[in-house]
Amino acid sequence: MRFESTDLAGLVVVHPERHVDERGFFVRTFCEAEFAGEKLETRFPQTSLSFNARAGTVRGMHYQRSPHAEIKLVRCSRGAVHDVVVDLRPDEPTFLQWRGFDLSAENGVALYIPEGFAHGFQTLVDETEVSYLITPSFVTGRSAGVRWNDPKIAINWPLPISVISDNDTMWPLLTSGAT
Repeated sequence: MRFESTDLAGLVVVHPERHVDERGFFVRTFCEAEFAGEKLETRFPQTSLSFNARAGTVRGMHYQRSPHAEIKLVRCSRGAVHDVVVDLRPDEPTFLQWRGFDLSAENGVALYIPEGFAHGFQTLVDETEVSYLITPSFVTGRSAGVRWNDPKIAINWPLPISVISDNDTMWPLLTSGAT
């Protein structure tokens, strides 16, 4: 694995190293020793999978409030997504900045998302799956989010929105003091 730091402190792009032969390929998607060597979290008590039937689907922008803030390792295991993170750490110079990354089953790239970020994605093709390793486990009542179309963040989604949950359309705007 190759670990690529980003300009958002703690956000890391994880590039797999595929071993290809006549059967196809083999790739490690997580290695405790390599993650520890990069000073990244190695204990993920929850694994989740999101299936999305239609291209243009948006899920996000989610996070868990302290003291149950999450670290996520996110990978697209089928199809392709435009994955987006928003820095919600007020003491960082990148506060309220967002970045987008194309994750796909083909490229195998994963994002290591530290605490203090909202996370979401838009599917780029039909029948897309996104897998998550998450720490800590989900805690009812601690989930939160920011609006996918909040003008203060101004995320540039690559496709028109085809599907979004009612919950995701009702997160408060940042101008109302959410976070």
